Amino acid sequence: MSLFLFRPVVARWQMAPTEQQPEEQQMKALMFKGANLPIELVERPQPEPAPGELLVQLAAASMNHRDVWMTQGLYPGLMPDVIPGSCGAGWVGDRPVVINPNRGWGDNPDYPNQMTYRILGMPDHGTFAEYIAVAPDRLQDKPAHLTMAEAAALPLAGLTAYRALFTRARLRAGDKVLINGVGGGVALLACQFALAAGAEVFVTSSSAEKIDRAVALGASGGVDYREERWAGRFNREFGGVDVVVDSAGGDGFAELLKVCQPRARIVTYGGTHGKSTLSPQILFFKELEIYGSTMGNDDEFAAMVAFVAAKEIRPVIDAVYTLEQHAEAYERMRLGQQFGKIVFQIRPD
Repeated sequence: MSLFLFRPVVARWQMAPTEQQPEEQQMKALMFKGANLPIELVERPQPEPAPGELLVQLAAASMNHRDVWMTQGLYPGLMPDVIPGSCGAGWVGDRPVVINPNRGWGDNPDYPNQMTYRILGMPDHGTFAEYIAVAPDRLQDKPAHLTMAEAAALPLAGLTAYRALFTRARLRAGDKVLINGVGGGVALLACQFALAAGAEVFVTSSSAEKIDRAVALGASGGVDYREERWAGRFNREFGGVDVVVDSAGGDGFAELLKVCQPRARIVTYGGTHGKSTLSPQILFFKELEIYGSTMGNDDEFAAMVAFVAAKEIRPVIDAVYTLEQHAEAYERMRLGQQFGKIVFQIRPD
């Protein structure tokens, strides 16, 4: 007997229907492709939140110098095909939020864990996109008085300025503060934070227009740091200061010591002008204190957002672009002519 007589037959109507897989939701994003390569605008799948993560619909994101330095190969640990951007604000459902850019600070509030610490936007995907998935503890409620663009301008610059002033420099009401190189996001927020805390603020810049705009924000005056021996003129016009906040370093760092009163605190959070040569005689004779400062811990981020909300501080916005206009935004940041933060408006408020 043929075995074929016993072959089972399955009717068509008994066959299980093929389940149609849902289509992946797409989003626009900027993509870092590698050093010395242009940033690309791409369409890619929306991120799938891992267990415990939340999906943030981004409304705005702001640029930082690191975004340009990455394209120039001047940032460590670069990886291709990463969405850049450290700072952003948006919604989780109907909750307006601002994103903490810290990742893996560690348990020591005084210093980040060098093995785990990183900043959003490299190597983790960042905020230059329509969506991002983050852990709930990376989110703070957006201060009610801020637009989404203003909130997006806040995270990295605000955190850096807050730690430099309040944790490292121990700023007190009535202190005289010099912000060296006003115009960038951190320097301007340091100016605004110090004023809100009751300090008297002075600035330096290579631009008379930027000095005038800082004075319009509340600074008491400023000088052009390109002037030879500018510290002497500063002392004659304004007297010595209690706190200096600097991100430049370089040869001009030595001049900063000359405008300090005895026991002044100097905080540096960058070194864009390179190495410095300074006088140890001025340092020890005035008993000056010099501190390095890097970003800030999660408690400082929460305190910074609360401070901004309580004082109703509004970050200064230099220019607003769409993601499609990213080349213009990157070029403006590269030229360093901005006064305030450069923002991508991703969705209307």
